[in-house]
Amino acid sequence: MIGGVRIEHNQGVVAHSDGDVVLHALADALLGATGLGDIGHFFPENDSAWADADSNILLAEVVTKVKRRGWHCINADCTVLCESPRIAPHGAQMREVIGLTLGCSRESVGVKATTMERMGFLGRGEGIGALAVVLLGGA
Repeated sequence: MIGGVRIEHNQGVVAHSDGDVVLHALADALLGATGLGDIGHFFPENDSAWADADSNILLAEVVTKVKRRGWHCINADCTVLCESPRIAPHGAQMREVIGLTLGCSRESVGVKATTMERMGFLGRGEGIGALAVVLLGGA
């Protein structure tokens, strides 16, 4: 799962939840922007309730917490760090899923990828990463 979309690939991730790095990065960006901490605080690895959890559900829980603090998402931008799979063919679908969960339009969500030019563990295909930023507005 990347950006809320299942992408067929010969590799997967080892994670407590479904390991969706994009949705986790978005959750952390929202939590950080509102001073609520990070995703591990709310959904710890040692809590079996979140084992194999759908990251979209986790993100929706975070959005609810953010809204309770009087904030809403205006826009979000995500960059996936990987050599493969190719993200561009799935970008529109990811933007749709993310926009629905964040409560903003698909046009307000950016999803893109960059390679690491075969450098480091990401460049060797040993992992995947994601960075996210969000712009919040008051309720």
